[in-house]
Amino acid sequence: MPTQVAVLTFNNPVNASLQVRDAVYYSSINTSGGFDTVLPSNTVEFGTVVSISPDSTSVNVIYDDAIPPPTASSYITFAKDKEVNSSSLIGYYAEVKFINNRTDKIEMFSVGSEVSESSK
Repeated sequence: MPTQVAVLTFNNPVNASLQVRDAVYYSSINTSGGFDTVLPSNTVEFGTVVSISPDSTSVNVIYDDAIPPPTASSYITFAKDKEVNSSSLIGYYAEVKFINNRTDKIEMFSVGSEVSESSK
């Protein structure tokens, strides 16, 4: 399966959470009743992010050349790489500081964390 690299350029910086190895998807936009919508059935997995420009306005995506690239009017989205971005925190130490800048009394409803033993 031959591959190519596409450069996707945007007018504004991309979402700050976009990373190398994230999957890029695109959909055609349907306009109905004055609203722009995207149908899940029209969503195409385009490729994988290989680099992001320093100003975050362009993204290089490696893709299979059998997949047509998105058009300028396509809705672009992405999904995180599950191997790199798991749902749990990794590390041995965390410090949290809560600051109340208000002058009246406030209450904190809940604070939680996930802790699991990873080594002995």
